[in-house]
Amino acid sequence: MAIGSFCLVLHGHMPYVLNHGIWPHGEDWLYEAAAETYLPILSVIDECNFLNGNPKLTIGLTPVLLEQLAHEYFKDGFQKYLQDRIEQAEKDRQNFEKDSKPHLAWLATRWEEFYTNLSKQFEKIKRDIPAEFKKWHDNGSVELLTSAATHGYLPLLLEDSSIYAQIRAGLNSSNRILGFKPKGIWLPEGAYRPAGHWSPPISWGTTDWRKSIDELVGNEGLTHFFVDDHMVTNHDNSSSLNVHRPVWVDSNNGQKPSMAAFARDPYICKQVWCGFVGYPADGVYLEFHKRQGQRQGLRYWKVTDRKSDLGQKDMYYPDDIPGKTFQHSSHFCREVKRRLNEYKNVTGKHGVVVACFDAELFGHWWFEGPAFLKDVLLTLAADPDVDLTTAENFLHSFGPDKTMYLPAGSWGEGGDNRVWANDNLKWLWETEYRCETLFGKLTFNLPWQKNAKIREILQKAGRELLLLQASDWPFVITRKQAPDYGIKRFMQHVSRFDMFAEIAERLVENPKHLTEMNQLEKLQIKEADMSDVIFNDVDLDWWNC
Repeated sequence: MAIGSFCLVLHGHMPYVLNHGIWPHGEDWLYEAAAETYLPILSVIDECNFLNGNPKLTIGLTPVLLEQLAHEYFKDGFQKYLQDRIEQAEKDRQNFEKDSKPHLAWLATRWEEFYTNLSKQFEKIKRDIPAEFKKWHDNGSVELLTSAATHGYLPLLLEDSSIYAQIRAGLNSSNRILGFKPKGIWLPEGAYRPAGHWSPPISWGTTDWRKSIDELVGNEGLTHFFVDDHMVTNHDNSSSLNVHRPVWVDSNNGQKPSMAAFARDPYICKQVWCGFVGYPADGVYLEFHKRQGQRQGLRYWKVTDRKSDLGQKDMYYPDDIPGKTFQHSSHFCREVKRRLNEYKNVTGKHGVVVACFDAELFGHWWFEGPAFLKDVLLTLAADPDVDLTTAENFLHSFGPDKTMYLPAGSWGEGGDNRVWANDNLKWLWETEYRCETLFGKLTFNLPWQKNAKIREILQKAGRELLLLQASDWPFVITRKQAPDYGIKRFMQHVSRFDMFAEIAERLVENPKHLTEMNQLEKLQIKEADMSDVIFNDVDLDWWNC
């Protein structure tokens, strides 16, 4: 009999980038993730099943990611991207051969094979990545999670109506694209807020009593979510053990808890994500930052030493990789068993180790990550002491063993809101709250239920409101990863929101306003509809509390 369970949770997410730039910020983000993460993970699941490994994974595919992967524009663009990579590898090989660099030429050939195989895989699954994940969900290998529509940072949204809209829109996309509504949710940035008096992070409005995030989410039929370990380890002497069983979340409203929270195991996760001691920092692995030539060049060098600058990187040797990934996966599996044994010895209970990661770490940031995952899944599947499971299956088999009040927090720096709300972002939240407030007034006052034109324009405004609420924009601004792009994208959606809000108001005064607009105004509407090809079935009732 197994001593405990292991639950691997991968959070797949990408902000809306279609029709919004290509490189260095834009569509190439999505194409890279599809090529280096999503398709390789599907291959891992496929291979594990072929080897009778019976893999079990919990994978979050955010609605905004699903919407993009399911769109024909992405499918066409992705195949062109893969072909471009193949051609780039061919050019690199020819140049390396000309310069008498045989090892680099061989690596270029490997890249050519890598992207050629991805192109074949993409066509084999009929260019439908979501459908392929759905296939493994139906097979029982994968539990698929939903999320807020555009990954909005829920605890800081001004109105509960906006939180409801994010969740309802997200469930609508998941259901339409996957064919079912998931029961589990990845809260954007792992961010949670309990019930209680709440004040905005800026001077805006008054302090109000707000429902807890779990109550708002649970009202939509969802049953479980995930939090960082510090959310459940600050209460009693046995706090460190709390990460090994889900807990019922006390919403502090006197009602019986309806949602369970899983906490990630900090020690186990550190083995992978820590930049200092994590496996991806090993010198033999492919270096992410050094590329050949201009714009999205291919990678031919290894980490060598994480402290060395890019000019000191040595050439990559793929033959060194299988032994190293096996070494690291074996260590990882031993540590999972050790953690489960510790919990079993202290409590006598069947516990679970939950390892939560951004999906894009595996393959994109850490090129060898999918190979590591395959070794982990096959090793633990063959170990009678460990039960590979999904979060939903663990809830059904064991369930929470206690009820807890969760504090506010996230899995970001400092475990709080500082990455998404700080002095440098006051302007952003002032603008976001203005848009939320205006949209609430418009949907309350304007006769959209009886006027199809007003309803259509408000639906477009709602689309832009969802897009401007994405947590990605404040994240890339604060972390200085792509601040100009984040500001540009946020303000672009704000501008379009304002445009549609103004049109809706004018339609009340003049029903012929749409036909009487000048050519520039009509082109602005057309541009918004052509650029933001997402959430075309917005339901204004999503904002009803």
